[in-house]
Amino acid sequence: MFSRFQQPATTLARGLATSSPNNVAVAVMGASGGIGQPLSMLLKLNPAVTKLNLYDIVHTLGVASDLSHCETKATVTGFVGEDQLEASLVGAEIVVIPAGVPRKPGMTRDDLFNTNASIVAKLSAAAAKVCPDAMIAIISNPVNSTVPIASEMFKKAGTYNPNKVFGVSTLDVVRANTFIGEKKGLDPASVNCPVVGGHAGITIMPLISQCTPAVQFPADELKALTERIQDAGTEVVKAKAGAGSATLSMAYAAARFTDSLIKAMSGQEGVVECAYVASNVTEAKYFSTPLLLGPNGIEKNLGLGNLTPFEQDLLKASLPELNGSIKKGEEFAKNY
Repeated sequence: MFSRFQQPATTLARGLATSSPNNVAVAVMGASGGIGQPLSMLLKLNPAVTKLNLYDIVHTLGVASDLSHCETKATVTGFVGEDQLEASLVGAEIVVIPAGVPRKPGMTRDDLFNTNASIVAKLSAAAAKVCPDAMIAIISNPVNSTVPIASEMFKKAGTYNPNKVFGVSTLDVVRANTFIGEKKGLDPASVNCPVVGGHAGITIMPLISQCTPAVQFPADELKALTERIQDAGTEVVKAKAGAGSATLSMAYAAARFTDSLIKAMSGQEGVVECAYVASNVTEAKYFSTPLLLGPNGIEKNLGLGNLTPFEQDLLKASLPELNGSIKKGEEFAKNY
């Protein structure tokens, strides 16, 4: 049996998939970038990954050569350029997509739309053709729009499975756990706060009332904490002063989510992660909620649970922006 927010057995601080009997093939699309390189290293260190394909438009052969010297069993192969795109996806069971341009100071995630939308559409179309049964984990921002784009590309190919297309919003959970742990003097690895909605600004909704262990904050502190979680990406962009966005923490979060997929695919029970997926929980077509993962992707959507009045207000405020982002992604894919 599982509880609604059972602690996920996930990567690094929460334990790698050492018991997985599967030999898993993972493709990282955008492996030479700021997220792609540390993510590829973390996946190389995961003992359940035995085949790691790295794709990008430049420098992938060097990244693959470098990582191949690490003493783990994963075989690393680099693929570079459009003519090797499809080859990089052959045999992939999980496709992780961090490809795209990073945010700079003053930019919103939505400012990345035009460039990253085309990248996600192209990579998704290739995956829909070459490895249609793979789990697709999308990191490229704006996730609120790129996940609908990926879904539409799979629909065009006739291979869409809504249980296998995920927007990786794990970083919002990781941040919530860290910030709550800091405030309450708890080990962040022991904190599990679900974060629902989307993956940008006010669409990010931490359900602090449903955190385990249970925590409470005065109203003003709760509001400030919620806003910090919502704006944490901008916090990093400003701190890096033009040198990029959240890359290391995003790589960690993506490795954690990928490891949860691996565990669930191997048959481990009770693996729960929040992710941004096709949903009927709210009026938004895509929405992040805690998901029970299984061998075939989403086994059960665990929904929103009981929201406090504060959280209900967050939900109400988020839906117009979320619906607009989804529509923008769908219209892009329609015309792609």
